[in-house]
Amino acid sequence: MTVQQSLATLGRSTVPLIAAAIVADLAIDPALVGVYLSVGSLAAFVTTMCCGGFILRYGAMRMTQVGMVALGVSLAIMSGGLLPLFAAGTVLGGLGQAVSTPSSSHLLGRLSPRHLAPLIFSIKQTGVPVGLMAAGVVAPWLVTIAGWRTTLIVIGGLCLLTALALQPLRARFDTDRDPAQRLSPADIRANVASVLGDPALRTMCLAMFSFVGLQTLFTGFFVLYLVRGLGYDLERAGLVFAIAIAVAVPARIFWGWLASRFVRPALLLALLGIAMAASAALTAVIAPSWPTWVATLVAAALSVTGVSWHGVLLAEVARLSPPGRIGATTGAVLAFGDAGALAQGAAGGRGGAGGRHRTRRGMPRWGHGQGRRAHADGDAHRPHQARRPVALAQQVAADERGEQHGDLARRRHV
Repeated sequence: MTVQQSLATLGRSTVPLIAAAIVADLAIDPALVGVYLSVGSLAAFVTTMCCGGFILRYGAMRMTQVGMVALGVSLAIMSGGLLPLFAAGTVLGGLGQAVSTPSSSHLLGRLSPRHLAPLIFSIKQTGVPVGLMAAGVVAPWLVTIAGWRTTLIVIGGLCLLTALALQPLRARFDTDRDPAQRLSPADIRANVASVLGDPALRTMCLAMFSFVGLQTLFTGFFVLYLVRGLGYDLERAGLVFAIAIAVAVPARIFWGWLASRFVRPALLLALLGIAMAASAALTAVIAPSWPTWVATLVAAALSVTGVSWHGVLLAEVARLSPPGRIGATTGAVLAFGDAGALAQGAAGGRGGAGGRHRTRRGMPRWGHGQGRRAHADGDAHRPHQARRPVALAQQVAADERGEQHGDLARRRHV
């Protein structure tokens, strides 16, 4: 499941990470990257809200296969290069990615020893930074030698092969599926009512909204931020991103181990939220004059916090879920994460269109506020336990002056 998670993340992250090349080739507005993220998050939101019944009826492994096929087909569709195809591929890709985590949580929640669940979930979730790291290195490299269209086709093919490779495992892991499980739109309302009616699960929903939103800004806009705002070339920006994401792999395991043995998950999530806020604030002030290694260090700090909390939170959701409803409950909680990605992805797109600093300024508020809320609520409710990159500093300065002029004009109209 860790390998599958890596490839699912690779498939979903490829388009934002090569967005500079796509924007340059198609001569489109970079703010459409925010639209891409928002539409995908909306599709994921709908999927996670209603996937619980499908997991119970068809099995977690089968739904994982469906998700990988959807991701592969979505990338193939977008390689056509037309904006309507991007819209269709975005919806299909959001659906494919959204099914992955509830399905794997259903499996791990059923099979993992309870006291080791945070560690096991965290090990599985290392697939996310591994996939992001692979995307940060492989996707830009493929773009330079074969173009962005071929890159999408190759990575889409890997997703389809993954779905095929999972088929022999279905008989072993889908033994709890119930072919008689009813599928009804009413399940959505029931799932949402279930998580919002439980104080501890409600806290997890709020944390998911905040943390996923911040992660979306980082994974969706950081490379574009480096390329168009700081003058990095695509390969250099991809390498910085990959190095930053690489440190999230041991970080996820460490946080899971810590939550399994020494620190209550709610407290750890609160501390991580505060650390995310500080890291995001520092990311907002990166300047073109900073050495590359300093920018990489700042990005790594944000990655260790903002891209490394998933296993702890998902294990806590599984622990709090009603018996036999881990997949459905996880899906409902994840829907709030998709809502956060939708809201903050759209805000990031508008900020990217209006100025590179505006996007980063939006990130710190969520992490810090949610960290305090997770701490307080957790204590109360938990049992004891592109255009080509800008090459000249003068061009960057001109862009900044143009952005400031646009901001002034908009304020005058208001």
